[in-house]
Amino acid sequence: MDQVFIKDLVARGILGITDLEREKPQEIVMNITLFTNTLKAGQSDDIQDCVNYRTVAKKLLAHAELAQRRTVEALAADLAQICLGDPAVEKVRVRVEKPSAVRFSRSVGVEIERSRPTGK
Repeated sequence: MDQVFIKDLVARGILGITDLEREKPQEIVMNITLFTNTLKAGQSDDIQDCVNYRTVAKKLLAHAELAQRRTVEALAADLAQICLGDPAVEKVRVRVEKPSAVRFSRSVGVEIERSRPTGK
């Protein structure tokens, strides 16, 4: 399966459970891998045959900035569903990180994989 990726997409949003985390937006880093078939797009050179990563990125940014989720797991699940909303995306890997969330670490986060339900 071919892969389209969005690397180190940075949003500023509310994400966390403590009062301090919920006071002001913090940096959220997203890495997305979209599993799709690029054969037709590679032959046609037409954006209509591609997963438009700019469109996907805009949707992910908007959601991450407005969702105000409490856990990175919930935000990652939301983002996966957004990606799977594109009919060309068969599977997605979503990594959500919170830089500076834990002292002495560069970041913490979660990585999930979700697939389009079979039979659709």
